[in-house]
Amino acid sequence: MPVPDPGRLKIPIGRPGRALDFTLAGFSIPVIHVRVASVFTELAPRDVQVLPVDIQGQPDPFCILVATRLVRCIDDKASEEVEHWTPEDGRPEKVGQYRDVYGMRIDPTKVGHAKVFRTWGWTVALIVSEDIKEALERAGVTGMKFKEVTGPSAISPEERERNRRLIELREQTDAAREAFWRTLGRLGEEAIIPIVVGGSWPARRQVWRIIHRPGGRTLLVTDGLSDFFADRAEPSVGFGLELALETNEALQEAEKSWPLLLMERVADEVAEHEQVREKVKTGLMSMEVSGKGMPQSLVTQDGRVGVLLGMEPSVLPRSFTIPSGEVRLVTVKALLPTELAYLLEHGKQGQDELLRRFDQEGHGHLSRVGGGPVV
Repeated sequence: MPVPDPGRLKIPIGRPGRALDFTLAGFSIPVIHVRVASVFTELAPRDVQVLPVDIQGQPDPFCILVATRLVRCIDDKASEEVEHWTPEDGRPEKVGQYRDVYGMRIDPTKVGHAKVFRTWGWTVALIVSEDIKEALERAGVTGMKFKEVTGPSAISPEERERNRRLIELREQTDAAREAFWRTLGRLGEEAIIPIVVGGSWPARRQVWRIIHRPGGRTLLVTDGLSDFFADRAEPSVGFGLELALETNEALQEAEKSWPLLLMERVADEVAEHEQVREKVKTGLMSMEVSGKGMPQSLVTQDGRVGVLLGMEPSVLPRSFTIPSGEVRLVTVKALLPTELAYLLEHGKQGQDELLRRFDQEGHGHLSRVGGGPVV
């Protein structure tokens, strides 16, 4: 939509380098050189608005490009994959809109005479006509990338059915896990997803959730080790487990906290090594991970942090059920260096003694930074 004249705008440089004719600033806002703006205003004067902007350290004139048309034209069936916001997502203002769109295809019959527009429900996409694309290419505009959104679908009916099945499996699994997490306390509404995803997790998506529990405790859990295997597109509990770390120490920002960092490193080890997964599903085991960025009170002289996996706390269930089967909830307890050394020296007997002392001191499965060791 058109915007009221905001007056002269200014934009700082976030990443130094060679200036491009077309750049996306935050929230997919196009920042364009004035010569690019002239192409848009000449070929699509009724579809765009250009707002002059001063860019720090740039003598050339630049503008913000505003697409003033919003067209409801995404073809759900022809697109590779679409997901919609539902009432269950807890975002009523977004219900019916697109949560994700992959391999977008639009219905040209719904576009009319528009040459530049955003797509209703998925406004991150900026659509331009073929003649504008060709004019920009002839002008040698830098920084632009085009993807065709008309024509036959890029995927086969078999691939489409597989994608539909994957979405169905994901929705079923997510709903069942979330229902269980909510039985443990107040579930944080936002999932924590790393910038770089993938790795060895079953569905190649790494997610953590935060649960606020009575007594000021915070529980961090993995949310994806029990996913179905994406390459099989069939019901599965994945690795058959999820990890859980609970602490009664205050966390200012859980998404930047040491417990989450520790969980990420432990989860990587569990995801990458089958022998580790099988052992923690049936009993206890200790593990050491990198201590980089961790509280010094947890780090050994070798720069490592020890954890004990698989303690059975009295205040958390041992497992839970999702449509594809049962999932083991594996606790992660951070060990102080002295406790780790005691465990390594005394083996099974030392492990049993540590468990007894943890219970005696009231620590149980809780991870902590403060306080002294129990041995």
